[in-house]
Amino acid sequence: MAYVAIRGGADAIKGSARLMDALRAMGDTAPLELDQIERQMPLLHSKVLSEGSLYHPRLASLALKQSLGDSLEAAFFLRAYRSTKPRLGETAPHDIRNMRVIRRISAAFKDIPGGQMLGATPDYLHRLFRFELMDEGAERFDEIARDWLGNRPVGDTPLTFPKVLDSLRDEGLLAPLAQSDEPPFDITRAPLIFPVPRSAQLATMARGETGGLLALAYSNMRGYGDVHPTVGELRVGYVPVMMPHPVTGKPMESGEVLVTECEIVAMFEKSDDGAPVFTLGYGVCFGHNEVKAIAMAVLDRAISVAKEKGRVANPSEDPEFVLLHVDGIESMGFCTHYKMPHYVTFQSDMDRLRAAQGKAEEATDAPR
Repeated sequence: MAYVAIRGGADAIKGSARLMDALRAMGDTAPLELDQIERQMPLLHSKVLSEGSLYHPRLASLALKQSLGDSLEAAFFLRAYRSTKPRLGETAPHDIRNMRVIRRISAAFKDIPGGQMLGATPDYLHRLFRFELMDEGAERFDEIARDWLGNRPVGDTPLTFPKVLDSLRDEGLLAPLAQSDEPPFDITRAPLIFPVPRSAQLATMARGETGGLLALAYSNMRGYGDVHPTVGELRVGYVPVMMPHPVTGKPMESGEVLVTECEIVAMFEKSDDGAPVFTLGYGVCFGHNEVKAIAMAVLDRAISVAKEKGRVANPSEDPEFVLLHVDGIESMGFCTHYKMPHYVTFQSDMDRLRAAQGKAEEATDAPR
């Protein structure tokens, strides 16, 4: 069976594209500016940055505007754009201790070196509508900004903080950081052929779809797995990007990227020397996306559990199941392709069904 070319429909397709633009333009509202998207919808903007796996804040805003707010479509725009660009260089591994922190908390300890830093978060707010937001103008924005700038806490707040879990390592309650000379797996240039190294797992989840990661992590937390984590440290901030100088080769700061990092502490297991230690799960992604970083850390630990035990007991512990089902761009593409013409294949299905029904009727009418 072969597909046949379908002619016509070009005018309808052009009309559909024009209508997409018209949906934005109809009504009395002013066009959205890219700065408005980034500033007033920062969490949605961060989601697109993360899932698009390209740190370009302005293009992320454009992608959201062009996709009418569909975060998966917007991430697809970023991913497609990135694939057209050459790779100019690679950075050395970054030490997130150098992060310029804007939020940093620990659920494991009340008092941590440098103190808890709540930053901007909806965690402590009631999920009740603030109806005054329905009618606010530029004057209200100015009032909010003046109020914050005029009443900020006074003090010397440090820009960087030590890692909370270093104290557990110093005490021997957490295994030391593993060292590897192998280069990180590049998921943009090599296919996932299982088993894959942990670097491939982390890279795949770092650009995974937030909802997909959350669903699988929740299944593990709820009982289809053994990871019941404590957030050792969750931090959000700007990490300096260090690139080799083109002449001297020495690392130099070329910019910074906003990232969210989470380290979870899970049940203790025997270490290499036989002593029991806490186990660790790790998650990091572009932008401010705490749910994704936590879910990623849970899945990182869940996959490690299966590897250590030598068996997979639940889907969230299976690296192949997890990694092949969390990429939102791939998942969306496979799902939406069902909207494309399947005339020939469905006609074949109908022909087979009619033939099967005919044979069933003949068998029923046959003398016994």
